[in-house]
Formats: sequence, C-alpha cells, structure tokens
Amino acid sequence: MNITILTYGSRGDVQPFLPLSLGLMSRGHNVILAAPARFKSLVEEHGITFFPLAGDPEELSRRLNDAGYNFLKQVCELMTHAVAIGADVMRQTDEACKGADLIIHTFTHAVGAHTLAREKNIPDVYVDLFPMFAPTGDYPNISLPDFSSRVYNRLTHIASAQISWITSQLGFEQIRRRAGFPQRKLYFPFKDSPPRPRTPILCAWSPSLIPPSSDWEPRVHVTGYFFLPYNNSYIPPKELKEFLEAGEPPVCVSFGSMVNKNAEKIDVIIRESLKRTNNRGVILSGWGSMKRKSTNSLLYLESAPHDWLLPKCKMLIHHGGAGTTSAALRAGIPQVVVPFVADQPFWGSRVHAVGVAPKPIRVNQLSMEKMVSAMAEAESKDILERAQVIGQAIRGEEGVVNAVNLIESYAAPFNEFA
Repeated sequence: MNITILTYGSRGDVQPFLPLSLGLMSRGHNVILAAPARFKSLVEEHGITFFPLAGDPEELSRRLNDAGYNFLKQVCELMTHAVAIGADVMRQTDEACKGADLIIHTFTHAVGAHTLAREKNIPDVYVDLFPMFAPTGDYPNISLPDFSSRVYNRLTHIASAQISWITSQLGFEQIRRRAGFPQRKLYFPFKDSPPRPRTPILCAWSPSLIPPSSDWEPRVHVTGYFFLPYNNSYIPPKELKEFLEAGEPPVCVSFGSMVNKNAEKIDVIIRESLKRTNNRGVILSGWGSMKRKSTNSLLYLESAPHDWLLPKCKMLIHHGGAGTTSAALRAGIPQVVVPFVADQPFWGSRVHAVGVAPKPIRVNQLSMEKMVSAMAEAESKDILERAQVIGQAIRGEEGVVNAVNLIESYAAPFNEFA
C-alpha cells in the first residue's frame, strides 16, 4: 500500500511515527510522513519520505502555554493557529495524500484526513497519542478534573468530541472563505455513516499505564508505545560523556517543547532544588528552557536521545508530554512531573496513579519546597521498585508490530464496503 501519515505539533507528536513508518516500510508499504517543516531532518535521517507542512509548532506551544489550564482557551488558541495556516496545510495534505491507499492521522488532522479519505474512497486509521475520541467512565477528558464519577467522566469525552467536531467545522468555514476554496462536506470519523464503519482508533500507549477500557467498542485498541530501537550508534558529546563519568547518576531535567514566560523562574527553582537535594543534573534546554553555562554539578545541553541518556540517570523531572513520559517509563526510572498545558496534567496523574511518580506539581504552583519534597518522594524504595517493574514490562511490549498488524487488518477488507 501507499500510506500517508499526517501529524502536527511538537517532537512528541512526530517521534512515534518514525518507528511506525519503519514498521510499515519493513512490510513492503510505501510511507510518506507529513509533519511540520522543522522536522525534515529528523524524519529523513531514518530514510522516511518526508512531506513538509506549514506553520511553526513552537509558536503553537507558546500560545498553549499562555492559555494555561483553561480548556476553552486552549481550544481557541488551537483554532486560531489552525485558521492562520489552514489554507496552506489543506493544500499540502491534499498533495501529500495523492496516490495514497490509506491515510493514518492524529488529533489535529482527524476531521480533514477522514474527509479526504472518504473523498478518495480509501480507508483511514486514527492514532491516539492521548485519550480523546473513545468515551469511557474510567477517567475524564484529558483537560478536565477527575471527580471519580463514571457518568461524569464519560460525558466529558462525549462533550469534548462534539466540541472538536464543531470547531473543525467553524475553522474550515473560516479557512474556506479566506482562501476562496469551494464548499466541502466534512465528515467526523467517529460517527456512524453506513456502509462505511467508524474509523478505528489505535491507542499508542502501554496498557501498563492505561489499560483498555471495558466501555470501548471493538474498534479501539491499546497497542503499546511506538519506540525506535535503542540508539546504540549515538556518540555523546565530550562534555556529556565526561559529566556522566565524573560522579553519581544525575537527575535529568527536560521540559521539551514548552515555551513558558516564566522559564527563568522555573530554571532557578530546578537548580536550587538539585543543590538542596545534593543531586547533579543534566538539563535539556529544548525550545523553551533557559540555556546557562554549565558547572561541575550542572550540565546544560539542548538535547540528547532519551533512550540513551535516561537509563544513565536516577530520575527525570519533566513537563508530562506523552513522548517524554513514555521514555521515562521505558527507562524504568522515577519521575517528577510539572505539567504546563493540554494533556500533561493527565499523564502526570497517570504516572502517579501507577506508582512511578509523586503527585504532579502544576507549573503555576511550582515552588522550591514542593520540588524538593517531590524529589525526595521519587527516590523512595516503593517508587523506584515500581518504576523498574513497569519499565521491564514496557520494554517487552511490541507496540509497532501490534499497530502494523491492526492497520493491515483494517485496510484489507475495505473494498467490501467501499
């Protein structure tokens, strides 16, 4: 098959589709991965055909951080960003999907990709990097608090799906009028539309973290995480190699793609907390963290492969992004989560619930006292042992293989109803 994968966002929204692309390619499929242009080298260095999409995800990160934990503000910022780049992205996705026999897509492309698949009369598969379109009473929508009510939890999923559908329609109409596009009937992938079945959902996380829900339909599957093989070819820079060899395993700090107006304050709290707990630290600056001069006890780097670095660290302090969370789980080390926005509070709550992290500290409530206390708790025997057990389980999962098998199984019978 000719398969086009459509994703958008930060590195955590792109990284999982590298191993998935390679898994599909190993089965003889041709894959095009369409994502923001800044990820061109990341994708192509793995031998995957890349198609660039307009827009800067760093700007989107800044907008979402400014929205904080307000769900409606987050939706508005997403819609504003989407409308601004929408005409270009629509043209580009149409081009990326020319000749496709199957479209795989994520949250930001759900309606557009499914609509395009219907127009082309080809199947589509949705990959969920965070729980979104599969209603359950087990937990609420990722942006809302948990009141331990199954009825409430399920309603939050139904409501958020409806909001996504309405905002997609409104956003498309704005884009259409601005760009002079013709009218287009949109379709929601998770509504019944016989004879075409609902779009299947592949949940790209470990059942050790979020088990399959008894509420779900058979079309929803938890595959396990999509991981690349361990990066045995990575050669660390001299400063990192020497720092790791110079003392006890450090604490790794990674806030990834978060661009926060209080970055300097956060950096001060982290540095002082490491000092108070007598820990060395490797601070990965990413897009939004402070970049300072390194010392004997602190090493500042822009980035390093998590699969290589984290097993050499004693703990990870991070923002709770899905990709970073999965990397820490795979490494089997304790976590301290400081959520900034969007799905991050949800992942912070999940790793706490399964016993590999203390209760998350929201970034607007972060203080030195709370960070020092959380780090001490993360070093407890119970959390360390639990992290190691879950890490071993996750390292034994076959997320990519499971996903590829499911994708092929859904694509094969499509002609029966096409």
